[in-house]
Amino acid sequence: MWTGLSPGYRQWSPFIVKDEKALSDLIGYLERNRPYIPCYSVWKQLGLPNSSNRGEKANDLVVSARQKHNGMSWSKPGSVALAAVTALVRNGEYKRWFQTGTLSFAFSASG
Repeated sequence: MWTGLSPGYRQWSPFIVKDEKALSDLIGYLERNRPYIPCYSVWKQLGLPNSSNRGEKANDLVVSARQKHNGMSWSKPGSVALAAVTALVRNGEYKRWFQTGTLSFAFSASG
């Protein structure tokens, strides 16, 4: 029997789990990222949107429009920096950021 699982997880037969290291790695990943994994059933109960379309559209506006066209090639640090500056401009926060180094973090009323 697999015994590397945290308390509360069911025990697995070695006949079901062929690669115990892969299972251990997956469980570790899920435990480390637990705070960032959404519970969509709770979102539904709260009436919150259950879609990635807003995030995808933001990516289109902030990253794709500039970086994925015209045959450009970007380093990871350059891409992240350009995305950050573009987001500051799109959200009207660039003056505050460059003058004070702070952001407002206000949510839109339109949801």
